[in-house]
Amino acid sequence: MDFREFHFHPSVAAGIRAAGFERPTPIQEKAIVPLMKGLDVMGLAQTGTGKTAAFALPILNRLMDKKRGLVRALIIAPTRELAEQICRDINTLGGQTRLRCMTLYGGVPLSPQIQKLRRGAEIIVACPGRLIDHINRGNVDFSLLEVLVLDEADQMLDMGFIPDIRKILKRVPRKRQTLMFSATMPDEIRQLACEILCKPITVQVGNTAPADTVSHFHFPVAQDLKTSLLLKILKDTDVGSVLVFTRTKHRAKRLSEILSKAGYGSTSLQGNLSQARRQAALNGFRSGKFQILVATDIAARGIDVSNVSHVVNYDAPATPEAYIHRIGRTGRAEKSGKAFNLVTSDDSAIVRSIDRI
Repeated sequence: MDFREFHFHPSVAAGIRAAGFERPTPIQEKAIVPLMKGLDVMGLAQTGTGKTAAFALPILNRLMDKKRGLVRALIIAPTRELAEQICRDINTLGGQTRLRCMTLYGGVPLSPQIQKLRRGAEIIVACPGRLIDHINRGNVDFSLLEVLVLDEADQMLDMGFIPDIRKILKRVPRKRQTLMFSATMPDEIRQLACEILCKPITVQVGNTAPADTVSHFHFPVAQDLKTSLLLKILKDTDVGSVLVFTRTKHRAKRLSEILSKAGYGSTSLQGNLSQARRQAALNGFRSGKFQILVATDIAARGIDVSNVSHVVNYDAPATPEAYIHRIGRTGRAEKSGKAFNLVTSDDSAIVRSIDRI
């Protein structure tokens, strides 16, 4: 199938060509047609399969002939990094449309965001907490909202955002197109979908399991030997960009310092950093300035770096779903990747759960 078969507006089609897209991914092929018809959609797909373009292109196409400067589409994401990634992708695909996308998230001053809202934008990508701040202050008008997207809905559940989502839903028009995208489908998310979607089309690509482009390796190790083992693995393995996950912010910072002293270009991404430092770490990893990014689960979603060759779980994730999202940072866009898991005797239960999926 070719993107031309969707008959996008010429300006949207130009953005697709400029982005180098030729053929839609399976989730795009299945989701774009019902989305362009205005139907509600529940999208289930592994990370790295092209979900953002699957909803962004129909939104851009829908808004082409609408009056500008008014908020017509709202995309809710669980993390700042994911919000930035989505908005960046929309601006790339919509580069010829003159439609404006902006982000709203915490950790940065309100004033610049208020100024951008006053200048007008057609598409907003927001994290729940900061969005509620702006709604309560009367800074944003959703009276003409046409499309609502909940992206990575299962992580919103994990992060405790569902009560905030319900507050937001009360402040947007009931008559709208609603889309939910998720890599996994816990019962609570299924219930939320039943509440907010109207006669939805369910679009599923593959199973809620790690992408088959990723190979998985368990390394049994004592807790106090993990760092030595990691250094040994890095020395003996032909690696490109490496994403290392730890359980705590302190451990991420400390491990990154150890790797730097060992001669590796390393940085960390964790919740104690300011937004500017988080963005600098991401940009440095994306550009290749840093070969290794040590992160907490805050980075499991929202890092769109195509050349991550290895994901190392220095600490085991809490759930199989978290594992899927962590290792979804490699093996993207049909490239192959490897997941290395440093597992202790305390991790036996989660390892069995991961193996089952």
